[in-house]
Amino acid sequence: QVQLVESGGGLVQAGGSLRLSCAASGRTLSSYAMAWFRQAPGKGREFVAGLTRSGSSTDIADSVKGRFTISRDNAKNTLYLQMNNLKPEDTAVYLCAARDGSGSTRNRFQYGYWGQGTQVTVSS
Repeated sequence: QVQLVESGGGLVQAGGSLRLSCAASGRTLSSYAMAWFRQAPGKGREFVAGLTRSGSSTDIADSVKGRFTISRDNAKNTLYLQMNNLKPEDTAVYLCAARDGSGSTRNRFQYGYWGQGTQVTVSS
């Protein structure tokens, strides 16, 4: 069973960048398909980006396409979300998730392992 811990959130001005990290322990991340979700106050959990177990394919939500990139460092057993050109509407708690299986999915109910989240706040 894998444990996930996110870090890297913070307060940034619109147009700025942040890189979120999701450090794994217990098992290697290459055993799972991975994803980033976010949840803003009063809203549901929204898919942001996904990565297949092999690491060969990504899926990026339209709302962040061209600005966010998901990647994985197997040597560090860490998942990343590079966020550029941030907008106030990107403000949310960002969570990483892992699922048993090879494919990426946008369905949050398919993910069995979650981190505690890291807060990202973008000021205008």
